[in-house]
Amino acid sequence: MVTTVHLIDNNPVTADTAATDKQASYTEPASHIIPDDPEKPSLEEKFELEDIYAPLASLPGIPEEPNPLTFRAVLVGVCLGSLVNASNVYLGLKTGFTFGASMFGAIFGYGIVKFLSSALPHGTPLLGGPFGPQENSIIQAAAAGAGGLSGLFVAALPAMYQLKLLSDNVADDFGRILTLTLIGSFFGLFFGTPLRKFFIVNVARELKLVFPSATATAFTIRSMHAVGSGAEDAVKKIKALGVAFLISFVLRVVSDYALGILWDWHIFTWFYIWSNYSTTGLLAIESWGWYIEWTPAFIGSGFLVGLNVGISYFLGSFFAWGFVGPLLVHTGVCVGKPRSKDPNWTKLINYNSMSGMEKADYVPSPRYWFLWPGVMVLLCYSMAEFVFNWRILWFGMKYGWTSIAGNLHQGLAKRGKSNAWLEKQAALDNDRSAITEDFATPDQQVPGWIWSTGIVAVLAVSMVIFEVQFNINAGLALLASLLGVIFAFMAIHGGAVTDVTPLTASAKASQLVFGGVTHGMGMEQKAALTTNLLAGAVASAGADMSAGLVSDFRVGFLLRTPPKLQWYAQAFGTFIAMFLAPGIFVLFAKAYPCILQKDPDTCPFAVPSVTAWRAVAEAVTLPVIPIPSSSAYFAIALGVWCVIQVYIKRTFLIGEREKYRNWLPNWMAIGVAFVLPATHYSTAMCMGAVISHFWLKKWPQHFELYCYAIAAGMIAGEGLGGVINAALTLGNVGGSEYGSGIACPAGSC
Repeated sequence: MVTTVHLIDNNPVTADTAATDKQASYTEPASHIIPDDPEKPSLEEKFELEDIYAPLASLPGIPEEPNPLTFRAVLVGVCLGSLVNASNVYLGLKTGFTFGASMFGAIFGYGIVKFLSSALPHGTPLLGGPFGPQENSIIQAAAAGAGGLSGLFVAALPAMYQLKLLSDNVADDFGRILTLTLIGSFFGLFFGTPLRKFFIVNVARELKLVFPSATATAFTIRSMHAVGSGAEDAVKKIKALGVAFLISFVLRVVSDYALGILWDWHIFTWFYIWSNYSTTGLLAIESWGWYIEWTPAFIGSGFLVGLNVGISYFLGSFFAWGFVGPLLVHTGVCVGKPRSKDPNWTKLINYNSMSGMEKADYVPSPRYWFLWPGVMVLLCYSMAEFVFNWRILWFGMKYGWTSIAGNLHQGLAKRGKSNAWLEKQAALDNDRSAITEDFATPDQQVPGWIWSTGIVAVLAVSMVIFEVQFNINAGLALLASLLGVIFAFMAIHGGAVTDVTPLTASAKASQLVFGGVTHGMGMEQKAALTTNLLAGAVASAGADMSAGLVSDFRVGFLLRTPPKLQWYAQAFGTFIAMFLAPGIFVLFAKAYPCILQKDPDTCPFAVPSVTAWRAVAEAVTLPVIPIPSSSAYFAIALGVWCVIQVYIKRTFLIGEREKYRNWLPNWMAIGVAFVLPATHYSTAMCMGAVISHFWLKKWPQHFELYCYAIAAGMIAGEGLGGVINAALTLGNVGGSEYGSGIACPAGSC
């Protein structure tokens, strides 16, 4: 599981967002609807006033930008994206969540380049000159490229080390890691390129593909460049982002030396100590992980996701780790392990191990028991949503065929020949293109030879890498790539409609498919495990990169940025990330070797995504899947209910009744809560959601001005602070060496 959060995934997942039947409307969750203000329209009102399925009108007073792809834009974007990349490796290993770089890059990039353009003489080479919204979109595209690729390093790759499928020394595998990153990222980049026309131009209006995060980013960029109040608001946003970033960064670094005071508040432990170690019932609450963590990243993400998701996530955690989990232990269905041998702390139990499968008569841990219902919920809910939007596959197949027919017809025409049937099929493609006018002229499009040649080249490289570096049948690389294509349609469509990128479900579906393939091929378990994790990683990474690229194309489409310039910026950022992300991962692996160990006794990183990937890979490669029967029945029941809820939502809660969708629980958030036994994250996110709800109701314009900026700063600040902590730990001067365990259970947080 890797959940990507788009600054508004696989997110904390956002509440369902859907366009109404109006041509230019946009509806957010109820908690984010901003009341009318006659003096200044809100972001949502701006969405309603403009046709969001067509390029936005040019801003008055803003000169044309003949070449928005500048050195300074790419440089600033890559630097900002690299910060997000580093923070995402930390946050992903610790929590299973990663965050997008677009909004952070757009706002912070505006501040940096605006300063350069005003401080330096107009003719200063490379850094000076005017600055407009299209160049700003280049910054966010480069930031998005450099900020990606972290998913591989917080899920499948560490799982391979935990299963001892790679070298004992992670540095020895740097070459293999680079090539794996190459095929996972660039296949998605090349394949996602032709999908711009399909998703943004051809079917966006018909299928109401709003792309909430991308649209919000485009409107934010546009508003910052508006003459007058727009520039003033931009300065306020930049200051808010900078202050939030700095405070979060300092808090994360300093708190490592006093976790129990500055970061984690183990309130029930405090009362237990104050009772002279006599009220042991308080330790039962502590054992299930109920404490407060002042994590800026999750409080900030709570600002963004809305009340429905925040409450759903918290209630999912409470249901699993505050109600059903204790019942399972009480009835003997599940067991935990003592965390300390100290007589005062013998009642402190660890329920978060992944114990299971060790022997035929094993008794699972609560975490292992809840893994399967969580995976089933994520899979069934996202798949049901996808099935109810079956038209995307139908349109996709039609678009693919008409595009092929059009290319064949053009090839015949160049040789002075013609075919009436091919000409008719090509005309269908032209008819669909008329749904939305594309501002980009043919010379502004990404050349077809680039992405088509790139797809073939990456497929060939993938086959060689699978065969030579990992001793896996080259044909399985093609199957993994094909699954990546299918999952890309799911990911792009999910993000465009609901802002939820279902990468978790895609990854698990890939693992299930390859579980069946390796069983059918009769592979021995080690080879089957390697195949399962590698193929799942490639398919998931390709889908993730495609979804990110199309989302960035959407920003450029609204701002009239030539798509080939955006593509070049994102491709360069991706190339940098291909080297940066593995380097950051090696840094963390050296500083915290426990992330590469299977169920260590203590580790500052919970690595929830790693654990989920490893458990599924082990389960589907064993002769008999070792799922407890009670867990399996419960998972099936929840899966069926998820499908029923999607059916009710899509067939009954429509039209005037659509407003009641906000009262339905968000099962994506609940599924994440089942898989991730960290109640402090759901508590922090719920806190942020509640704060933002009342902030929005009380001061709506203040909320619109500062919310995105503050949340982006909090998320990036904590992540980068975690990277600095890793470097300090590697230098033997971190919190593990000089920190205090005061106020922590058993003296250890």
